[in-house]
Amino acid sequence: MKLRRTVDQGVRVLFSANALLAAAVLVGILLFLLTYGTRAFLPSGIIDPEDLTSHPVKFTSFLFGTRWNPDAYGQPEYGIIPLLLGSLITTLIALSIAIPFGIASALFIAERLKGRLRVAVKMLVELFAGFPSVIIGFFGLIVLGPLISRLFGVPSGLNILNASLLLAMMSLPTIISVSEDALRVVPYSFREAAYALGASPWTAATKIILPAARSGILAAVLLGFGRAIGETMAVLMVAGNAPIIPRSLFDPVRTITTTIAIELGESAFNSIHFFALFALGFILFLIALGTNLLAESLIRREKRSFTL
Repeated sequence: MKLRRTVDQGVRVLFSANALLAAAVLVGILLFLLTYGTRAFLPSGIIDPEDLTSHPVKFTSFLFGTRWNPDAYGQPEYGIIPLLLGSLITTLIALSIAIPFGIASALFIAERLKGRLRVAVKMLVELFAGFPSVIIGFFGLIVLGPLISRLFGVPSGLNILNASLLLAMMSLPTIISVSEDALRVVPYSFREAAYALGASPWTAATKIILPAARSGILAAVLLGFGRAIGETMAVLMVAGNAPIIPRSLFDPVRTITTTIAIELGESAFNSIHFFALFALGFILFLIALGTNLLAESLIRREKRSFTL
């Protein structure tokens, strides 16, 4: 008995240490991005007073500027609006596709599939979540891009629509898996009560089970949002990478993640451009962190509501 208590205490200490280490790493990344990102707006970043490219960026111009052109002759421009819109538009279009398909698939897996078949299908869905994004990007570049170009008569298939379709594919496994878990948490007594009142399985699933699991499903949507907005490689390959404000689904676009991936290796170390990219990373980190924290709180709320 004494040995068991010692082992339990040791495991508890080990898990607590791992949690503290993960939190420390997260805070360290946040401080690292903040330290480097804020240097883009500080006068100490000026290297040559005569060189406009070494002048600090105005914070308001960074947040509300509509042009991102760090290589402009004489006066570089670091407006985040085109990049932020690119990230949000592609992500929201992807979610508008992925959410209905994801929730319907989760409902089918949780309510209609039984036994080993349900486990096998759930396993396949979760395996697809770990599929290399570069392979999905190749599919969008070689297959989906030319198909979009032919179907809609546009010069190039590398545009918002292509990127959104790929992001929808990549966020589907997350939405399906977390939604299915939320649906399975709903007590079976809810189903029995619905059947006793004469409800069909479809009515019970859509009118009783689905509303009861709404917090968990919303968490699944938020996690899908975080998955889509943080994607880099697939979007880099198919979005067209033009830092402009798009006007249609067939315009090229550039996201925050692809901008960092493209330009960080080409920017001079300790330059304003270099620090501005870290500021972009800090904003993206805050978006992803806020989304995941909100999703985690909703998942805990969902579990707590059925255990009380």
